[in-house]
Amino acid sequence: MKKLGLLIMILITVWLVQGCGGNVENDSKADADSTAALKDTLTKPGLPLEKEDAQFAFKAASGGITEVVLGKLAEQKGKNLRVKNFGMMMVKDHTKANNKLMALAKSKNINLPTTPAAADQKIIDELSKKSGEDFDKAYVADMINDHKNDIKEFKYASENCGDPDLKAFAGKTLPVLKNHLDAINTIHDSMK
Repeated sequence: MKKLGLLIMILITVWLVQGCGGNVENDSKADADSTAALKDTLTKPGLPLEKEDAQFAFKAASGGITEVVLGKLAEQKGKNLRVKNFGMMMVKDHTKANNKLMALAKSKNINLPTTPAAADQKIIDELSKKSGEDFDKAYVADMINDHKNDIKEFKYASENCGDPDLKAFAGKTLPVLKNHLDAINTIHDSMK
C-alpha cells in the first residue's frame, strides 16, 4: 500500500512539473491567472472584506496550500529524518489552518484559491527536482524564509485586519507559525 501511495505522489509530482514546463509563457500565464483570481475575489459584488483583508486571505490560502504540498515533498524526498518529520508537521498544521480559512471564506462568500499561486508553484517545481541532502538544504532554507515572511504578514493581519474573524484567524495562527520557525531553525542549526 505504501508503494502505491508513493507511486501516486511521484506521478502527481511529475504531472505538476511537466504541466508548468518552466517556460516563461507558462509562468506569465500562471501569473496572469493568479492576478485574475485575486481581482475576481476583490471585485466580487457585496465583498464583506476590505481590499487589504482580502489580499491577506488570498495570500494565506495560497501559502497554506503550498506548505502542504512542500511538506508532502519533504516526507518523500528528504534524507534527514528531522526534515521529514517537519514536513509531516507542515502537512498536519497547515491542513488544519487551511480548513479553518476556507470555512471562514465560505461563511463570508469569498472565493479563495485552491491551488498555489504562480510564484508558489515555481518553488514547488524547483524543490520537486531535488532529492536527498540537496532537497533538505533547499527546503530548510525556503521554510526559514517563508516562515519569517508569514510571521510578519500574520502579525500585521492580527493587529490590522478590519474583519474581526480574519483578524482572529491570523492571531490564532501566528503562534503556530512561530513554532514552525523555531523548529526549522533548530533543524538548520543541526545540519551545519
